[in-house]
Amino acid sequence: MTTPLKQETIGQTRFKIGGMDCASCAAKIDTAVRRLDGVADVSVSVTGASMTVSHSGWLNDDKVLRQVARLGYGIVKAEGGADGRASVAKDHDHADHDHSDAAPGQAWWRSRRAVLTLACAAALLAAYGIGHLLPAAERWVFLAALLVGLVPIARRALMAALAGTPFSIEMLMTIAAIGAVMIGATEEAAAVVVLFLIGELLEGVAAGRARASIQGLADLVPKTALVERASGTSEVPAEQLGVGDIILVRPGDRIPADGEIIEGSSEIDEAPVTGESTPKRKGTGEPVFAGTVSTDGVLRVRVTAAASDNTIARVVRLVEEAQEAKAPTERFIDRFSRYYTPAVLAVGALVALLPPLLIGGDWNEWIYKGLAILLIGCPCALVISTPAAIAAGLATGARRGLLMKGGAVLEGFGRITAVAFDKTGTLTAGRPVVTDIMAYGRDERTVLALAAALEQGSSHPLAMAILDRAKADGAPVPPALAAKAISGKGVEGSVGGVAVFLGSGPAAGERADMTQVQRLAVDSLNGQGKTVSVLVADGVVAGLIAMRDEPRPDAAVGIAALKAEGIRTIMLTGDNRRTAQAIAASLGIEARAELLPQDKQRIIGELQREGLKVAKVGDGINDAPALAAADIGIAMGGGTDVALETSDAAILHGRITDVVRMVRLSRAVMANISQNISVALGLKAVFLVTTILGITGLWPAILADTGATVLVTANAMRLLRWRG
Repeated sequence: MTTPLKQETIGQTRFKIGGMDCASCAAKIDTAVRRLDGVADVSVSVTGASMTVSHSGWLNDDKVLRQVARLGYGIVKAEGGADGRASVAKDHDHADHDHSDAAPGQAWWRSRRAVLTLACAAALLAAYGIGHLLPAAERWVFLAALLVGLVPIARRALMAALAGTPFSIEMLMTIAAIGAVMIGATEEAAAVVVLFLIGELLEGVAAGRARASIQGLADLVPKTALVERASGTSEVPAEQLGVGDIILVRPGDRIPADGEIIEGSSEIDEAPVTGESTPKRKGTGEPVFAGTVSTDGVLRVRVTAAASDNTIARVVRLVEEAQEAKAPTERFIDRFSRYYTPAVLAVGALVALLPPLLIGGDWNEWIYKGLAILLIGCPCALVISTPAAIAAGLATGARRGLLMKGGAVLEGFGRITAVAFDKTGTLTAGRPVVTDIMAYGRDERTVLALAAALEQGSSHPLAMAILDRAKADGAPVPPALAAKAISGKGVEGSVGGVAVFLGSGPAAGERADMTQVQRLAVDSLNGQGKTVSVLVADGVVAGLIAMRDEPRPDAAVGIAALKAEGIRTIMLTGDNRRTAQAIAASLGIEARAELLPQDKQRIIGELQREGLKVAKVGDGINDAPALAAADIGIAMGGGTDVALETSDAAILHGRITDVVRMVRLSRAVMANISQNISVALGLKAVFLVTTILGITGLWPAILADTGATVLVTANAMRLLRWRG
């Protein structure tokens, strides 16, 4: 039954594809679907096993399904699965399509490709047995064994040609096999077809591993959740959780949704989401992410994001979209391969025809060599060399909290020569902490206790810093009577019968005389970029409390690592010059301060005009102009708050050291691509020479292509074990 026609102004439809293992497969599907009426753009992801069709006006989904199915691939329409895990709307995975799996994502050994490969191999073995027993029938039994595998391959070649891809690997294989039969090399032709099918099967297994690397992340989210209802606690599918639901998380459980803790505390293992190996203690009011583990406490959590939009789903979706965005090197290889395959056909024809015509060479010998060159020239290893490495790099980065929007971004990191950082919330934690306590006439613990007593109930960042320090030091926080804030000056009240004031230096000077030593101490702390609150008790200065938004624990190490890679670092901040210089000095980074957003954008442009490739690291919101102007914009943040929309990349766990890890990952990927291209072209060059010299024939020729493809894919998969 035909799917009803749809009328949409501009829309996108997503499909899941089965049996697609390399860039050649993707190119055939892309070309075929683009020829359909109403299709504006097509984006095919080999690693994501998906296709996104952009369309305007009329589009018949059923035509898309039939077009792809005719090429021999399984296809289903994805509906509603924002996380990329599709529900099946219509299955066009027909039994006569040998190239496809029985369903997208099915185990490789149950696919029709595996069955076809085994059948063809069995037919070849039977042909050897029968040929040994009945020599007169040898040619015919090998021809029958050949047809078992060649007919499906030839059918795919014909369908691809009709859909706009005449120079496919299946076409090269078909021409070579038919030519071999014509010159009497039927046995070799049958063996080559078996080797070709085995190679395709191995490609499928390798591609499946690449897909599993990122889908394994999606599987971290538990399938069920304990939800509190009016009637009690019940177990429901996690995908049915809605915003506002209250879920119960027991010790050792994976958290099934993004949410906020409303009761309880626990050490949370966030390694699956952020790559952070040390569990983090979280309590009431703090966020938790789907897929993380509550290690030692019972939690009641209010769900804040639906299953389709939780942290894990967003990471998976981002990586799948990124894998569809081609890197410059990949685009070059694609363009190269369009001319490469026809050129191989031309070279093969010239080798087969010219020697017999010009120098009287033996026709059978040179036709045989020409056919071998067709097999050597199969482009699979070459065209998969780049996308396999890019996909593996994107997946391994995502599993470590390093998110990059596509191959172009991943490739671009390796060329970065300067990194500009925002200060607040990027180089620093984004919240002040107490750095110094100076006591006069009382001990430091008492000074802290009196200050904390006045700040109880306040949500001001400086007040929170004092309360956090009191909690960390175990200082008692007595009640304060008649506590009140004095606008622009501070807060006052009575603590244990003592009149106490906490506020700025000038305001404290109005209530008590400050000694020269105390004034010098305030000036010294201010000179370090710290905010100083003065505590006055019964009309006498009792102490000073200094606070500052301190650098992240790994900031100095991260800056040093970037410098070691030869990358210039600079801090761009709107904060005052004194604070900026103090932070910069502690980190060993140059600083520009008191900047407006347009100033940051201007400085990025100046650095680029100096010939630098600039990455900008910020919160993705206040720094939007600078992030957009930079060669690569990087958002710092965690979980669902990551500002992916404004940046090219994001660091989930907010570590400065992860910037240099992105650079190193990019360089590892580019080195891997260089190795892959060298293997792909090197093996072809060697076998091209040996074939023309008559040393090797059809068997080694197909092994050169199949072997190179497997080697290239295996080499790319090594990136999945990258640790940085």
